[in-house]
Amino acid sequence: MLYPHQLTETEEGLNIYVPDPERVKPVYEQLLARDPSTKIPFWARIWPSARAMVSFIKSNPGWIINKQVLELGAGIGLPSFVAAPLASGVLISDYDPEAILLAQKNIEYLGLKQVQAMQIDWNHFPDQIKADTILLSDINYAPDQFNSVQTLIRKILDQGSTILLSTPQRITASPFVSALEPYIRHSVLEMMPERGLPVEIRILVLENPLT
Repeated sequence: MLYPHQLTETEEGLNIYVPDPERVKPVYEQLLARDPSTKIPFWARIWPSARAMVSFIKSNPGWIINKQVLELGAGIGLPSFVAAPLASGVLISDYDPEAILLAQKNIEYLGLKQVQAMQIDWNHFPDQIKADTILLSDINYAPDQFNSVQTLIRKILDQGSTILLSTPQRITASPFVSALEPYIRHSVLEMMPERGLPVEIRILVLENPLT
């Protein structure tokens, strides 16, 4: 793997391998110098939205218990690993192959037989993949992706799945959330610390009222 990682105890008490935060930036800069098209490894840290999703799952396990769970744009996949003991099956997915390699390492380390990792680009979502509950943490950060992500969300909801969406209360995210208002069944505000400051994270439960 390109980015060095280390076994770390997360704030949630889970021991998993995560990229070494002190070495991610210099490694990225080296890769960027060789290839200017190298993408920023946004996946390589645990974001407040993922922690908020974990908090919500622990408080509302009914959305996970005995469910087939899929996490899209999972990055490190912390919510998936927390959900794994409760779910009947979990699929961790991300577009970045490095994230999938690390997820597979953690699956093996934790001995999770009911968890798989797969490289998936949500712009080309496989029709054959189905799940009861879909986890989305901070996936609405790029406005140029809003239309494609909203289209996928509506498609998933039309199939009868439930989506748990965790999103920071940033200004650019407001139009994205507003477009999903007809599907919002439940909304919870979580406060997550980041660098010593509280960050507001909104958790939305999305379902199609017609299915």
